[in-house]
Amino acid sequence: MPADFISSLFVFILSAFLGIELIKRVSPLLHTPLMSLTNALDAIVVVAAIIIAGRHETKLSTILGLVAVAASFSNMVGGFVITDRMLGMFKTGKAAKKP
Repeated sequence: MPADFISSLFVFILSAFLGIELIKRVSPLLHTPLMSLTNALDAIVVVAAIIIAGRHETKLSTILGLVAVAASFSNMVGGFVITDRMLGMFKTGKAAKKP
């Protein structure tokens, strides 16, 4: 097996383990922290997609990498917007009216 494949497999297994450990420590009743954790995991996907797009091995891998960057980045930003709106629902009085 090539060394690149082994190192990529190691990063995949490590990130999967990290994701499982992060998500399972969140109480099932707390949706907002879970969203924040999935946003952090999606940030890892953005970094991986940038690495894939930056290798320029083939045109297909570059195009798929750019699509992955756009999709995961928009998902990450949308998750942060939703988390901010959910946290705004818990504010009361004057704190909720501030931008």
